[in-house]
Amino acid sequence: MLAKDKKISVELRFKLIIIILVLIIIVGIMSPVIAPNDPYKTDLFNTLKSPSIEFWFGTDALGRCIFSRVLYGISNSIISAMTIVLITFSGGTIIGVISGFYGGIVDEIIMGIVDVFLSFPGIIIAVAVAGILGGGLKNAMIAIGLISWPKYSRLARCEVMAINSETFILAAKLSGNGNLKIILKHIIPNIIGALVITASADVGIMIMELAGLSFLGLSSPLPIPEWGSMMNEGKSMLQSAPWITLFPGTAILIVVILFNLLGDTICELLKNGQRR
Repeated sequence: MLAKDKKISVELRFKLIIIILVLIIIVGIMSPVIAPNDPYKTDLFNTLKSPSIEFWFGTDALGRCIFSRVLYGISNSIISAMTIVLITFSGGTIIGVISGFYGGIVDEIIMGIVDVFLSFPGIIIAVAVAGILGGGLKNAMIAIGLISWPKYSRLARCEVMAINSETFILAAKLSGNGNLKIILKHIIPNIIGALVITASADVGIMIMELAGLSFLGLSSPLPIPEWGSMMNEGKSMLQSAPWITLFPGTAILIVVILFNLLGDTICELLKNGQRR
């Protein structure tokens, strides 16, 4: 009975987290309609206004509405992070599956490349690449993507190698099934769980890395509303106008926690499914 109740609570938690995240993303997409003010409009008569009924999150040094900029920042922060994860998850998984399935010289070459990427601190490579490519959200996404795919490749390879000698895989090979069919029908469905858990938590990490590059001035150029760049704008006014940094920072914190909880919840759901 306790196990059943726990399973129900985990499922409810999963649904609740998904609903909250979907609502946040919808708000981001609908921000041009929902936002009370133009996030780009400057108003020198309302600079550095503290939170009020007129400006819920206050205004910045140029009189721009922080609340509206935080809403617009959802697309530039969350959706950009999800795009990075989707691309690196897909590409890294394909490379890892090929490496683990075929083995031999193919595995050695691929893992050699992966080891090179993993041997350096990822954020240092991202900063270097973003610096070379120049500022901008697109270049920041490319920089972070370059350091993110190897972990999916290594994880996918390990998962494939763990089941490659299982009876059902050997039976599929002996039945004359082609490699592509075996990978799509038997390999991918059995390794996708661990990869999805990693990807779910990774969205939060991508948001923080994008914010980090923005904070260093290597991501979204001004005046594009992106949470990290907004924090960068307010860092010199932490004492006089803390709300400029506080609200985008809080938005990052909430979303990162939600995606981390999503990853943990998916992990619990998969464990409960295996016990049945």
